[in-house]
Amino acid sequence: MRFAPKGYGGERRSPDRVKQDGWREQGVLAVSVDDDRLSWPERELVRQLGDKLYGPRPQGKEARDG
Repeated sequence: MRFAPKGYGGERRSPDRVKQDGWREQGVLAVSVDDDRLSWPERELVRQLGDKLYGPRPQGKEARDG
């Protein structure tokens, strides 16, 4: 039997599962400002938090019409 640290080998987790586990285990939230599951006010809140913590995003893309 070969030893492998937790997270190595076996089934790969989906990106959404990694985000879910990160939130539940470490309190880290990974949210896309373009996530269709969010309402406009929720997306705007995410954008404002990102701007406050990390600075504004580059203006290369046009704003999305929800």
